[in-house]
Amino acid sequence: MRRPHIRTVAVAVAVATAATGLAGTAFAGPGTGERHATASASSNAAVVVEAARTAAFAHASATGVSKGDELHAQDVMLDPEGARHVRFVRTHNGLPVLGGDLVVHLDGKLGYAGVTRAAGHTVKPAAAKAKLTAAQAAATAARAAKGDAGGAQLVVDARGGASALAYQVTVTDQDTARTVVVDAVSGKVRSNTPTRDEFLSPKLLDALRERGETLDPATGTASASAASGLAGSGAAGATRYPSAAKGTGKTLFVGTVGLTTTQTSRGHYQLKDPNRYGTETRDAKGSYTEKFGSGAKFTNTTNVWGNGATSSRVTVAADAQYGVTKTLDFYKSTFQRKGIRNNSKAAQAMVHWGKKVANAFWDPTCNCMLYGDGDGQMFKKPLVVLDVTGHELTHGVVEATANLQPTFVDADGNQYGEPGSLNESLADIFGSNVEFYAKNAKDTPDYLVGEKLGLAQKFLRRLDRPSLDKLEGTIDYWSPDTYYTEVHAGSGVSSHAYYLLAEGSGKKKIGDVTYNSPTYRNLQVKGIGRAKATAIYYRALTRYMVSSTDFHQARTATLKAAKDLYGANSTEYKTVDKSWAAVNVTAANTPRARH
Repeated sequence: MRRPHIRTVAVAVAVATAATGLAGTAFAGPGTGERHATASASSNAAVVVEAARTAAFAHASATGVSKGDELHAQDVMLDPEGARHVRFVRTHNGLPVLGGDLVVHLDGKLGYAGVTRAAGHTVKPAAAKAKLTAAQAAATAARAAKGDAGGAQLVVDARGGASALAYQVTVTDQDTARTVVVDAVSGKVRSNTPTRDEFLSPKLLDALRERGETLDPATGTASASAASGLAGSGAAGATRYPSAAKGTGKTLFVGTVGLTTTQTSRGHYQLKDPNRYGTETRDAKGSYTEKFGSGAKFTNTTNVWGNGATSSRVTVAADAQYGVTKTLDFYKSTFQRKGIRNNSKAAQAMVHWGKKVANAFWDPTCNCMLYGDGDGQMFKKPLVVLDVTGHELTHGVVEATANLQPTFVDADGNQYGEPGSLNESLADIFGSNVEFYAKNAKDTPDYLVGEKLGLAQKFLRRLDRPSLDKLEGTIDYWSPDTYYTEVHAGSGVSSHAYYLLAEGSGKKKIGDVTYNSPTYRNLQVKGIGRAKATAIYYRALTRYMVSSTDFHQARTATLKAAKDLYGANSTEYKTVDKSWAAVNVTAANTPRARH
């Protein structure tokens, strides 16, 4: 589950091409080709950025940019059919703007074609001068988050309809970190948000304690199918090092799998994948470090990793490495996305993190996955499960694209608001897709999340009928109260819409699982297939969502994506509209006032 990091706005221009469709025969569809980055494309991207920036200021009434604003490109997306999209973050008079992100859309001739913006107002703060000093703001943040405060950075907080001068402070203690935003005039704490993407939320952990549930996930030690392996390219007897080698992982949850590793010298190997940008898993050895370089490398002389049980420290490292590389492969094969941030850089993981930590999470400070070993009481095994990894790494993808943020956080760290719920939903959607991609016999693909955790209800969440999750109280349909729903519970709205788009309403059996998806007012929906549904949701995320996107705006985003890919008169477009109506999200019930 997501503990979002409110990122400091980057001022460097980052140019990357993002995927537009789904590649491969299983995910065939119109516009599935990807414009690969080349020297020519990079120079063209610079032209696109400048055209988008110029268009944003020329259409200021629509884009919301104003005097004192500077736009800094984070992503450039070049669609095969000709459209271009540039995602910008903003500074105002040199100060980073929280909630100031926007996407400028251009046509094939680089003409202005529209905007998707997070802030529906100007970002100029009412007060131009801070009354608090940075030291005072840091002290306030430290008290609020109960930890040690780092430096306080002056920002403009444009979230939630506001526009205020504020300080942003990171507060840490031994095993947690929070981002605190303090009003620079009044000294009021505007937000206090955990930075890490913990899979098990505070609310869920409380529910498990109340029920007295002890989780002891089932493991699988038999050999997995050949399809679950990761092909290596190293040859035996290689004389040039380092080189790729074909290793074997004896995992805790998915049996025996193939792993691509690095042969560092004759007879010596490292758990690092040179074919996947150097993706690597390391051992935190019980520390709370957020520096990947501080983790101990996993090396051996056999190229066999683990023994299928927790008696070997390496076993869960094999699970983690397998899950991370399978997630990378899913995004690469399906969307041509090269790494979590689409920058051809390694994804990283550390296992044995902290002391008796019963969680796993994406950590934006480390830019890696961190896995605890469980607390030995309520949760007795590490959370190195495949769909947990797919879910958490997808939070990294969301952070690198729309950066969906919760609207507010309570004193216990539980998050609320539709953008945060949408974030959780997308992590479940793409996390389940990682399972379908992996086709592992020991973790068969399904539309369930956390089905291997050993919960009494047999899963944590499910996409076909979210309300069957009684632990988190997940909801099937949207209502005005959804704004006040904890994000994991609220995620059911868009997860349900996605399932209906992919598979349709009613009863059906897929693999080993029987599904029976209801709809609002018994509206019947015929699915268009998982491939097309996933293509639409990925395009919507990368092009038409921003940090404040709510469910009604997500409906609009997926309709635009369906129009791009299949046309406005297509069955796919019409089914997107029907799938949202089937969870009570329609144009007619769009709230007049946005929170």
